[in-house]
Amino acid sequence: MNALETMILDKGLVLEGGILKVDMFLNHQIEPKLIMAMGRDFHEHFKDKPITKVLTVEASGIPIAMATALEFDVPVVFAKKGRHKNVGNDVYTSQVYSYTKGESYEINILKKYLTADDRVLFVDDFLANGAAAKGIIDIIGQAGASLLGIGIAIEKGFQDGGALLRGMGVDLYSLAIIDRMEPGKITLREHD
Repeated sequence: MNALETMILDKGLVLEGGILKVDMFLNHQIEPKLIMAMGRDFHEHFKDKPITKVLTVEASGIPIAMATALEFDVPVVFAKKGRHKNVGNDVYTSQVYSYTKGESYEINILKKYLTADDRVLFVDDFLANGAAAKGIIDIIGQAGASLLGIGIAIEKGFQDGGALLRGMGVDLYSLAIIDRMEPGKITLREHD
């Protein structure tokens, strides 16, 4: 069992509506040694791919993407949520539905930070229905860049995002896959 799985079992809380609360170590308060270990794990899995950029969506994916990009020695680019006056209009955009917030929002990346020459690894904290990944895949397509893989910290294996992405032929690597969760009990998928 890896360190992330241990943290999920020890500290993760299941809330109503299928929400896994891991803000005490992953996406509000952050455990740096855990994040760095996750970056090393993603690098180990994808190290044979010629990654030129690590992409994520603000904000919770940024620390994981940073640790991963450090291992690859490449830049991190994160999709901003919503429109910002200091970004301008020369952007790639896509719509994403947030399962946690129950609403859609726009993500965007400045065109100068993602080009057709880029070979991308998308890294994020959660995968449920795959909405963020689909939005990033859309933006990668708009740029003419290449998606070489997706690294996910926690995949909700009982939702359809993982199956959808694997069905598209994406090299999807999840550090922890939850098969079932209910208040007081989280069941993780065994590793192959």
